[in-house]
Amino acid sequence: MTKFLLAVHVIAAIVAIGPVTVAASMFPPAARKALEAPDDPGALATVRLLHRICQVYAVAGVAVPVFGFATASDMGVLGDTWLIVSIALTALAALVLAALVLPRQSAVLEGTAGATAVDPATTVRLAMFTGIFNLLWAIVTVLMIIRPGSTTGA
Repeated sequence: MTKFLLAVHVIAAIVAIGPVTVAASMFPPAARKALEAPDDPGALATVRLLHRICQVYAVAGVAVPVFGFATASDMGVLGDTWLIVSIALTALAALVLAALVLPRQSAVLEGTAGATAVDPATTVRLAMFTGIFNLLWAIVTVLMIIRPGSTTGA
């Protein structure tokens, strides 16, 4: 059962978190392009699509910690330091995405549609928060691979 749970956990991470990290990273430059060319419907469509990808896959990403907890429980490692740190960083990444990335994407999207004015620095801050989100996931991935102090680690 452990192998099945681990496989689903890893597949969920690849399928759900991967698209969010890529789409969120692509969003700020696409938004700058859309803000510079407000008459370009393709630029606006790209920004809308990237934001939608981030929203949908963020919800799908909930499967990652769900199967992660199931896997850790089955392996008997719920109290291991590397896992606790990974859980904390995953929660922090989710918070960054929900509180800092997605709302700013929505605000920028409104600005590209002409509904509100967008400060050019907004896309720079958005890129920074997206980078923090991606860095947190990279650290979690490394912790999941090397599992420092784990007797089951490499």
